[in-house]
Amino acid sequence: MSGQRSGVRLLRFGTAAAAATVYALRVRPRLLTWGATRDEAARAYPGDELVPDAGGSSTMATTLPAPPERVWAWLVQMGADRGGWYSWDRLDHYGEPSTDRIVAEWQSLRVGQRVSASRNGQTWFTVAMLEPNRTLVLRSDLVLPSGRSFNAGSTPLPLAYLNGIWAFHLRPTPGEQTRLVVRTRGRSRPRRLTRPFDLLVGEPAHVTMQLRQFQNLRSRVIT
Repeated sequence: MSGQRSGVRLLRFGTAAAAATVYALRVRPRLLTWGATRDEAARAYPGDELVPDAGGSSTMATTLPAPPERVWAWLVQMGADRGGWYSWDRLDHYGEPSTDRIVAEWQSLRVGQRVSASRNGQTWFTVAMLEPNRTLVLRSDLVLPSGRSFNAGSTPLPLAYLNGIWAFHLRPTPGEQTRLVVRTRGRSRPRRLTRPFDLLVGEPAHVTMQLRQFQNLRSRVIT
């Protein structure tokens, strides 16, 4: 009986190891480059330099049926205290629907401005780079595990933290359409603790939310 149990455990271990290998080598790279061409995934974009030694990154892309200026109008009004994120609102907007219209007072952003990511104002993105109708780079600097934001460049750094960017790059394509490429880059410390969380939770969550945002942006820009 003990030999049989050992065989079952060995089979389970082998199955788990095989599944992990397939995910790491085949599934994960495809998820993190969903919709992007090889050139889009490989090239550098404005804002990459803000996280020079990134421990993780993704490049996802889609083509939207509207010119860049129309897509930009939706992106520039993102925020928990603005138009929402156009993703799964129950998960990232407290169940409140993201706006389905362009709001004039949300059409202004400036470099250095904070874009709230929580109701209590303790978590935010900072507008790191902005070129209208072309580039929007949002930066996030978080204390872990609380998830509260801190100012970039603060010293000393927290014992556990996450630095990252969420960058939107728009390029016109034939037929008055827009190629939207979304690049993320992040680094966190201590890696021995944050890396498993990134792989098991952070990356799958980002892919799920980003795909939903693509879908909802598509429905909005054609209205």
